[in-house]
Amino acid sequence: MNDSPGRPTPGPSPSGDGERPSAASHGPNGDDTPATGAAARPAGAQKWSAEQPPPAQWQSPGAPQPPTGPAAPAPTPPQQPAPGGWGPYGSGPGGPGQQAGPGGPAPYGQPGGPAGPWGKPPAAKPGVIPLRPLDLGEILDGAVATMRGHWRSVLPITLVVSTVIGVLGVLVQKYTVPDLQVAADPQSDPAEAFRNLGSSLLVTGIDAFVQVIGTIAATALLTMIFSRAVLGRSSSIGEAWREARPSLLRLIGLTLLVAVGMALVFAVLIVPAALAGSIGLAVLGGLGGLVLAVWLGITFSLASPALMLERSGVITSLRRSAKLVKGSWWRIFGITLLTGLITGFVSAIIVWPLTIVGLIAFGGGISGLEDGTAATAWGALILSGIGAIIAQTITMPIQSGVTVLLYVDQRIRREALDLELGRAAGLEHYGATPTAPPTGG
Repeated sequence: MNDSPGRPTPGPSPSGDGERPSAASHGPNGDDTPATGAAARPAGAQKWSAEQPPPAQWQSPGAPQPPTGPAAPAPTPPQQPAPGGWGPYGSGPGGPGQQAGPGGPAPYGQPGGPAGPWGKPPAAKPGVIPLRPLDLGEILDGAVATMRGHWRSVLPITLVVSTVIGVLGVLVQKYTVPDLQVAADPQSDPAEAFRNLGSSLLVTGIDAFVQVIGTIAATALLTMIFSRAVLGRSSSIGEAWREARPSLLRLIGLTLLVAVGMALVFAVLIVPAALAGSIGLAVLGGLGGLVLAVWLGITFSLASPALMLERSGVITSLRRSAKLVKGSWWRIFGITLLTGLITGFVSAIIVWPLTIVGLIAFGGGISGLEDGTAATAWGALILSGIGAIIAQTITMPIQSGVTVLLYVDQRIRREALDLELGRAAGLEHYGATPTAPPTGG
């Protein structure tokens, strides 16, 4: 099982029965960080790895290590880092952090730790993110940096998927949508209006199905590219496909399971009230279903990267996501919502101008909207489709990247994944406990 992006971990997977228990310590910001050490591991519990070092310290690899042991001199106060360095993450009593290692400088979140102007721990950055708990800006920056630095792999994937989705959407809308009238017609036949509504729902369902399949394929490939970018490694499209292909069927099953679950939630809460003829209860049921669907969506939002990167099954990945999100639901919800607003705004400023130009130039303007001919005009459809392709090509990697980096961030906070990532990136002895130098005669 591959628990760290792009590289198998040396120890057992945390998604199995022998998962290393972690006790989260909550700082003033509500962040979750692992409480490492013997006190956090019950007797008989399986260790994360046979090579897992003692409580980790957030410090740059290769920095001189202070001596320990009986002959070690008294510890000196921590030095102020050079401008631009990273200071303690949530420093101060009770802040989020790991316990100090014996003889080493105090890690982030502990009094006496290294101070810096930015209030963050020193950490190596082999790839697009520093190997420590991330904030919102670093997650967004990591997603954009990967898209910019690995565009030869990222953009062809999203461009091909977006083009397939856009072309099929245009063809479906052209040949299956009847001339729906937007303006109210008092003499229209109710049966005809019902048929038009059914046709519209059919088109929407076909278009949504095509988008889901395309998004699943893009998500699988982009997850592999982002996982390598965290380690500072590039990945070709062929390599990403070979790594993602064994998990595609499970990813499709996961997506369908979550979608069916949300649909059942709405059905259970709305259908009984609708059958009883109570509009008020149906509205309340719809609002309750929306809230529950959002909660489920965030709770299982990390299941996709867990399935792809840990090579786990569908149910196991759902459990992993729920465990990683627990205690950080509002934080992940806020980051996901903000990402959706950003990508939605970017899409709107690309799609809507082209759509309006197409309706005016080829759709007959307002009269075309009223009589329904604008919905099937080739020029309007093509311009709108081009806008959608451009928007999806840009926003799809950002959304996928934020999800993958949120998964990595939660595992860093709860399971000290940064140590595994540092070693996977080739940083020898990253996070190891300082040892005393040999004493002379």
